Amino acid sequence: MEDAAAEALSSVVECVGGTPLVQLKRLFPDSGVRLFAKLEMMNPGGSMKDRSALFMIEQGIKNGLIGPGTHLIESTSGNLGIGLAMVAKIKGLKLTCVVDPKIAKTNLQIMKNMGANIDMVTEKDELGGYLNTRIKRVNELLASTPDSYWINQYANEWNWQAYYSTAAREIVDQMSGPIDCLVCAVSTTGSILGFSRRLRESNPNLKVIAVDAAGSVIFGGQPGAREIPGIGASRVPELLSPDEIHEVAYVNDLESAEGCRELLAREGIFAGGSSGSIVAALRKLLPSFRPSSTVVTVFPDRGDRYMDTVYDEQWVNKLKENGGSPV
Repeated sequence: MEDAAAEALSSVVECVGGTPLVQLKRLFPDSGVRLFAKLEMMNPGGSMKDRSALFMIEQGIKNGLIGPGTHLIESTSGNLGIGLAMVAKIKGLKLTCVVDPKIAKTNLQIMKNMGANIDMVTEKDELGGYLNTRIKRVNELLASTPDSYWINQYANEWNWQAYYSTAAREIVDQMSGPIDCLVCAVSTTGSILGFSRRLRESNPNLKVIAVDAAGSVIFGGQPGAREIPGIGASRVPELLSPDEIHEVAYVNDLESAEGCRELLAREGIFAGGSSGSIVAALRKLLPSFRPSSTVVTVFPDRGDRYMDTVYDEQWVNKLKENGGSPV
């Protein structure tokens, strides 16, 4: 029994990382493309944002920006809030998450159950989204909350460094042979930059393709209505480095939902909306890949938090009536 106890981890945050890499042989079987996906939904909090939450908090502590009495504040669409709530619980820190009505009901309930304070904004910004409104509210809270610290995932360099030093390193160790292309969904752009910067060290000719939501303004697109959280943004993130991204593929909400269902039907992977966006984008991109190409992607979160959206028939039918995107 003593030997078994010696192998036990000291907390749930030590379970973050070490997610599997799976070859997707059934999704596009006739393409000739070797396609691999990092299953980030298998992190303990259910998404890849566990990595950045843990890394950003630990770096903040290490650099003296976060202490025992610090009150963390962050604008989040859900997954980062869950990761932060999990880490804050273990570190004994207070946390307030500024969210908006697009957040998945399940994500909201998880954050509440984990002890996070919730501050919901309801007013859309000038671009038709909520992000700028959330940021405004964050600044109000910073001004009124003693010993507060803004995680600021859209500008925090520790965001991309989290993926560079953990998940991307894991991919390098898990893969054999060169990688031709990296395809990632974007919001803060932290993950795509962290993955691409590390993978490019051993694959200098790596092509990097961002999957963005139709209606997102990250790469200069026209703002528009969109409902799936965790992909796209209504403001350009400070972290964005467009010169490091070679191509952008846009996907609307209906295409994302169909991609989720195709992934589940063919590969048995129950993934969230941004993963469905990646599947839809890959289908569009396939003709541009050489038959022998090796493509790596990342599935950010799991599907159980999208039961009232991409896996709900009424929600999907409404999208079909509206031409693929919400009105």
